[in-house]
Amino acid sequence: MPVMNGFEATAAIRKKEEGEKKTKKTKIVAMTANAMKGDRERCLDSGMDGYVAKPIRTEYLLQEISRVLEK
Repeated sequence: MPVMNGFEATAAIRKKEEGEKKTKKTKIVAMTANAMKGDRERCLDSGMDGYVAKPIRTEYLLQEISRVLEK
């Protein structure tokens, strides 16, 4: 992303939601080329709800979106 990375965007979204006292969080799923050990945990720890590593396989993406929406 040209203005901010996914971690910065997630932090900004979560901060805005906190300020607005939202009861439902925006669902955020990372789609990233970062597929090293610990990358998934880093994404989830930063406030993201899901994680899919590139190259994207449609079946994995759909499974992760379904999992996140069921939360």
